Order: sequence, then structure tokens, then C-alpha cells
Amino acid sequence: MTVMETLTEAADNGTDICSVPPGRHPRPDGQDSYTISEVVAFTGLTAHTLRWYERIGLMPHVDRSHTGQRRYCNADLDWLDLVGKLRLTGMPVADMVRYAELVRAGDHTYGERYELLEATRRDVLARIAELRDTLAVLDRKIDFYGDAGRALASERPR
Repeated sequence: MTVMETLTEAADNGTDICSVPPGRHPRPDGQDSYTISEVVAFTGLTAHTLRWYERIGLMPHVDRSHTGQRRYCNADLDWLDLVGKLRLTGMPVADMVRYAELVRAGDHTYGERYELLEATRRDVLARIAELRDTLAVLDRKIDFYGDAGRALASERPR
């Protein structure tokens, strides 16, 4: 089953697709204590970015070891995956922080979360339409230059 089929099935069953794990975790729940360097390796984010996310309130509370080192869990990896998707949408950081605050505030914020995500979805659809138009222009130019190149090649003496 593809990721899209899994997400569609989850949505059809009334499951919050944001809570569907993005894939297998490196470790099973209960054994999921990751250092910041491990999270860097798993996510491709920098340690600086992870600390910044925490500082601005984009990351939920990150547990600490007895020596004060950050310890991330599978839920943190899932959250970072969602944040990565939100970044790809072009959602402003302030809106991502607002979304994180709403999630932490509880279920009574579903309406606000819905509106925030729906506005982002509209923006993404508009960008997709712009990219399709841009792609059509590129395709026309590629066809033009391909045809022109073939025409020039056929005019050359052999």
C-alpha cells in the first residue's frame, strides 16, 4: 500500500492523518531515546535548527537525560516530520508556531487548526497552479528548441 493510500484510508476511517506515523521508527516505542546527533542523522536537520525549534516553541517539550542532554522520542520524530511537511508548504514559521501552540492547547482548538491548515492548503493549491503554468511554458520552450535543433540539423549539408 502506498503512503497516499494509507493516508486516504486513515482519513476515511476518521483517523487524524497527522498522527499516522510517517514510517518505521529507528527504535520501537519504549526504547526510543535519541540523542540530538541521532535526530540530526535521521531528519537531516541541524542541531542548531532543532535547538531553535525548541526555543521558539515549535517543538514540544524535549525530555532531558540526568546530565541535561536532550532525549528525543518517536513522537518527536513524528512531529519533526510534520513540521518538515509544513515547511514544504511554505507556511510561515509564525503560523507553524501558532499551530504547535494550538496542538498543545488541546482538542478545543480543532476549529482554529482546521482554518490554519485550510488556508495553507489554499496557498499550496495556488502554488501548484502557478508551477503547472510555469511547467507548460518550459515544455513549450523545450519543444521549440528541440524542433529548431532538428530543423537546423536537417538543413546542414551531409
